[in-house]
Amino acid sequence: MKVSELFMPTMKETPSDAEIESHKLMLRSGFMRQLSSGIYVYLPLGYRVLRKIENIVREEMDRSGAQEVHMSALMPRELWEESGRWAVFGPEMFRIKDRNEREYCLGPTHEEAFTYIVRNEITSYRDLPKILYQIQTKFRDERRPRFGVMRCREFTMKDAYSFDIDEKGLDISYRKMYDAYVRIFKRCGLDVKIVEADTGAMGGASSHEFMVPSSVGEAEIAYCKACGYAANLEKAECLDEPFETAEKMEQIQEVFTPDVRTIEELVSFLGIEAKRFVKTMIYRADDRFVAVLVRGDREVNETKLKNLLKVTELELAGAEDVERITGAKVGFAGPVGLSIDVYADNEVKYLKNFVVGANKTNYHLKNVNLNDFEVKQFADLRNITPDDLCPKCRSQKVTIERGIEVGHIFKLGTKYTEAFNCVYTDEKGEKKLMIMGCYGIGINRTAAAIIEQMHDEDGIIWPITVAPYEVIVVPVNVKDQQQSSVAFEIYKALQQEGVEVLIDDRDERAGVKFKDADLIGIPFKVTVGKKVTEGKIEVRNRRTKEVVEIDMENAVEAIVNLIKKEKAQYEV
Repeated sequence: MKVSELFMPTMKETPSDAEIESHKLMLRSGFMRQLSSGIYVYLPLGYRVLRKIENIVREEMDRSGAQEVHMSALMPRELWEESGRWAVFGPEMFRIKDRNEREYCLGPTHEEAFTYIVRNEITSYRDLPKILYQIQTKFRDERRPRFGVMRCREFTMKDAYSFDIDEKGLDISYRKMYDAYVRIFKRCGLDVKIVEADTGAMGGASSHEFMVPSSVGEAEIAYCKACGYAANLEKAECLDEPFETAEKMEQIQEVFTPDVRTIEELVSFLGIEAKRFVKTMIYRADDRFVAVLVRGDREVNETKLKNLLKVTELELAGAEDVERITGAKVGFAGPVGLSIDVYADNEVKYLKNFVVGANKTNYHLKNVNLNDFEVKQFADLRNITPDDLCPKCRSQKVTIERGIEVGHIFKLGTKYTEAFNCVYTDEKGEKKLMIMGCYGIGINRTAAAIIEQMHDEDGIIWPITVAPYEVIVVPVNVKDQQQSSVAFEIYKALQQEGVEVLIDDRDERAGVKFKDADLIGIPFKVTVGKKVTEGKIEVRNRRTKEVVEIDMENAVEAIVNLIKKEKAQYEV
């Protein structure tokens, strides 16, 4: 492809609304353009990258024994009513009506559709196991689309679903997908951490996320450098470590704390360290209110709380509700005398003489103890911190960093097969529920994660396996007949060798061409300049920045060998 003919609208300036590097570079390099908030169009270079990622995913899924299908993006309400999830996705689900007022959704995920098809087509144990997958557009009405394609309203996903006769079979299917994901991300050039995760609205018993460490990631990962344990912060377990104190229980004392609401303000006002306070958080859990207690220097883990309460919706109570329940303004809630159920983090049961809100505006209580109020249940309800020991090996403190989720696998069990009565007949003639697994990869997000992990001040550094083109040939001066002639000879010869190659035949300054080549991240740049008179050209590796000078007569062979060597970095 000639760059003069390529639709590649690069930008010199960074768009003001782009917050992270992948968003900035995907716009500046002409890979995509925004149609509306969270909705993007992929231009030729960007679409080639997405197709490369899709092909890697497809090859590894096929290699694992999965079979590709294509489901409809438009699904009737009845399917989602059958699973009980029509309301679970809430406002994130795009809902529409046809001319006959029948309700549909634009698929945010496809468990229902796959289960429906398998229920109707597979009846015998002889036809199992099966792993089916698709690569297709998904739709989610994100409240706040941000970070480019990291969180958008329309995106491409590979979703796969396994159907087995028992848990042992599910374990085998799950491992196949786990191994396939490891190969996929290796071939995409990504450094991923595999972490335990919460199953969320998908349901099921266990799951793992494939996370790309990144400061802009929306998720947090806790991992142990000693034993390799890793978990999403939502899932990471905090050890229940009993500790004794010789401290005697004191009498409750009411303290005037005018306009002192936050832990930071209380620490300063009372001169007591944060871990001697207990925060009381009021939540709306579906149709009821509950109070949650955590130590003053801790944060409530809302995913753990939601799972404990087995509720669909969980959110902090509004100011009016807090005042109605506690009798005080926000910032002065406490567990003593509350009329709603109180749940407490495990740490709280070992505290003595702690400080809580007095349920009275501008007042707190000192020297509160567990016999002063009733706790319905103690549980692990807080976020893990860098001060916590690894819950697996218990020998080293965990490390916490941010990450981008690029893949997620679930052991669903019978959540959907039970809802859909998706059964098979076993060898004894008995009907049994199929056991399911679910496996997703965000294609667009994978592209963005690659950029976040591999870029420099000049632009994108694509791994050669997903780069839009492998080589760009740059004649420094296209008006120089010898440079132009040699450049086109190399370009055509590389095409004949099956190399994906661009030639920058524009009548532009060399600096402009070099900047564009680096910006769009082509792995190898072949510079044809003044040294052609000496029979020499230069080849630069975008990733390593290594420049080699080669003879023109051996140029094509040398370039092909460099490409092979580079591709070997990503072989599995």
